[in-house]
Amino acid sequence: MNLDLTEEQRLIQDMTREFAAAELAPVADELDRGDNIETFHANLKKLAELGLMGLNVNDEYGGSEAGVVAFSIALTEIARACSSTAVTVSVNNMVNEVIQALGSEEQKQKYIRRICDGEYLAGAFALTEPGAGSDPAGMTTRAVRDGDEWVLNGSKIFITSGNCAGVFVVWAVTDPAAPKGKGISLFLVEADTEGLIVGKKEEKMGQNASATNEILFQNCRVPADAMMGKENNGFRVAVTELAGGRIGIGSLALGIGLAAMDVATTYSLERKQFGKLISEFQAIQWKISDMYTALEASRLLLMNAAYKKEQGRSFAKEASMAKLFASETANKACYEAMQILGGYGYTRDYPIERYTRDARITTIYEGTSEIQRMIIAREILSELS
Repeated sequence: MNLDLTEEQRLIQDMTREFAAAELAPVADELDRGDNIETFHANLKKLAELGLMGLNVNDEYGGSEAGVVAFSIALTEIARACSSTAVTVSVNNMVNEVIQALGSEEQKQKYIRRICDGEYLAGAFALTEPGAGSDPAGMTTRAVRDGDEWVLNGSKIFITSGNCAGVFVVWAVTDPAAPKGKGISLFLVEADTEGLIVGKKEEKMGQNASATNEILFQNCRVPADAMMGKENNGFRVAVTELAGGRIGIGSLALGIGLAAMDVATTYSLERKQFGKLISEFQAIQWKISDMYTALEASRLLLMNAAYKKEQGRSFAKEASMAKLFASETANKACYEAMQILGGYGYTRDYPIERYTRDARITTIYEGTSEIQRMIIAREILSELS
């Protein structure tokens, strides 16, 4: 088994790392404070120009055709510098992949290219509702057919890039009489559609440059051809096509964890206590060895899931394993990094406190750790039954 990256994948990794270090890392703290959103948006356009918004999308639609492994390693490098940027890139890639998988030829040509080339700063998924988070089948947003149009009413919450998305992938109930999860359809709704209202921006613990908004639909009319895929088949998309997003968030978490441990390890080579560098103490060495080992294990789990998806094989269990382990490891890595820095790690003089806040959400969005464990257990039990 060859675990080396291909030449193309290595070039993408190097290019992304260089861009992240030069353009993203220097402004990450400023963006975290909510300042200079124009720079955040400008960096998204630059990333689009580099081909990073459609890494697993066909060239005919403006994508890079670099594959899922390239997507994972690029997300890791971006997240090492700015996780707010990374989550936007991750969602953009997944929006494009879902449109490529399910959209009509007209929908693909119209929307994917606009996200890939930066005309649209972002695409967004409008799935989660106040009463339907981990249980998306419980959504209540309705779409009612009215002649040649669908009329959408309802609300969505925690929508990444809600304030700057050019198009939304929206889930809505189209057959309320169907069994739970069976009467849901998928729509592409442009941001300037009358009746689509971008609500409040959430005040969050971390990843503050990436806006998270409430989205309201108030008699929002879209043409019949705005439906994507088959009618009443949208729930299947929510639980299958979006599994690839877990590879993205796992990769993002890995990047945060690596960044935290790199800062802490460098600090340990400079900080002296009791007349010696703290890197010479076994307690510090064990933290370093344990966390880099766990982060490497995270990388291998992610590569396995990404490779299987890229090969067209079943990858849901592997994606959940990778996302679960990488996100939990990232949180622990930030905790241990803060311990190594001591009081300095708790201040804004060092980026550890930002990494810690940014890492926390990775165990929650794209399916909580608890949901990942349910998926993994279900898959294993099914295999052995």
